[in-house]
Formats: sequence, structure tokens, C-alpha cells
Amino acid sequence: PAVALPVPHSVGETSCASTLRLNSRTKYPVRTTRAEGAEYRRCRRVSCKVSRLEAARMGKQNSKLRPEVLQDLRENTEFTENEIQEWYKGFVKDCPSGYLTIDEFKKLYGNFFPYGDASRFAEHVFRTFDANGDGTIDFREFIIALSVTSRGGLEQKLKWAFNMYDVDGNGYISKSEMLEIVQAIYKMVSSVMKLSEDEATPEKRTEKIFRQMDTNADGRLSLEEFINGAKKDPSIVRLLQCDPSTAGQF
Repeated sequence: PAVALPVPHSVGETSCASTLRLNSRTKYPVRTTRAEGAEYRRCRRVSCKVSRLEAARMGKQNSKLRPEVLQDLRENTEFTENEIQEWYKGFVKDCPSGYLTIDEFKKLYGNFFPYGDASRFAEHVFRTFDANGDGTIDFREFIIALSVTSRGGLEQKLKWAFNMYDVDGNGYISKSEMLEIVQAIYKMVSSVMKLSEDEATPEKRTEKIFRQMDTNADGRLSLEEFINGAKKDPSIVRLLQCDPSTAGQF
């Protein structure tokens, strides 16, 4: 059996309305005549045109931040007003919805690390960017995290990295949490890393970090131990930064 399905579309004063037959079993439009088929295709073209015009209109409206939002970001980042506006234009262009999803973020990371698997590490970075834990990254979360990781001081960067390594958010990094992140890093850049024998595997690397950082030998790292240990060992800082240009120095 088939039922009538009205499909109205409009743009400005131009409108069209076709009545298509919908097969109630398959739920797909069934075009039984050439006239119906032509009308259906014409309405699809109009619909696509409406969508493109609407997207362009929204993009133009959202290409600049409101003054109060801009002021907030100036106070909470190391970027200039012009830099923030430029970052925002790019963000809106790549993420018209205003949010960056985990899949989009993984794709972005994969472009930076083409010789390894960056997906696992990207999940942890995404979690750290996603300050409110809603499963998406909005522009404020994005630009503030970017400011810390690109222009923040060493302690700021290490505090940010600590939050990433502290997977369960209890204020300490356990050995299993450290191993989880180090394994993700090795999957991402091990093909271009020059490793010594005591760092040849994620397990060995994790043991070495804990020997250097866990000063009270309680099997976990506090923020203070983490920062002090990283300051004493530049190779740890390079590992935490995961800069592909210095990956071979790990």
C-alpha cells in the first residue's frame, strides 16, 4: 500500500509542493510517473539551494565573536584579539555546528601524526579539552586549551598534562594511568622515535618515569611530584608535549 506524503519547500517567494507516494513497507519515495520524478528532483534541488544559502547566512552571522565573549577570551588566553577572531573564523568554518566532536578531533590528530595511530591519544587529549565533560568541544574550551598548550608557561603545560594523565580525575596519576597514556603515545609516534633500551616499551618507559618521579614511593604521582620530576628531566617534557617535530628525540 502507499500513502500520500506532502513535501513542501520554499525560498523567498518561490515555493514548491510535491505529493509523492511513500511505500509504507520500505519508507522510500516511489516515483510512478516521469512528472512526479521531475517534480521530486526539482524540489530536491531547491531544498539543497535553501540549505546552502542558510549555511552561508549563518556562517556570515557567526564569523565574529560578541564583544563580551571576546573580552572573556582575552582575559583567559595568551592570544590577541585578532588572533582569537582568526581562530574563531577557522573553527566556525570547520565546525559549523559550533562544536568539535570526538570523531572530528581524531581525524585532526591523525593528520598531524600520519605514521602512527593517533586515535587513542586523541581521545585523551579530547577529554582534557572538554572541560565541562559534555562530549563536545566548543570554541571557548578549544581556544583556552590551545593557549595553554601552545603559549602557556612550563608549569601551566605540565598541570594541563597532569589532568590528561589523571584519567579518573582523582588528583593522582596511577601507574596504570601512566601506562595507558604512554602506550597511546608509542602507538602514535614509535615509528619515528629513537629509544634507548630502558625505554624500548611503554612498560619500561612507565617504570622509568615512576622511578624518577615517585619520590615517596607510594605507587602514584601527585601534581607536585609530576611537575618537579618533569622539570628535572627534559625528555619527559618532550614526551608529554608529543611534538612530531621532536619525536625522534624521545
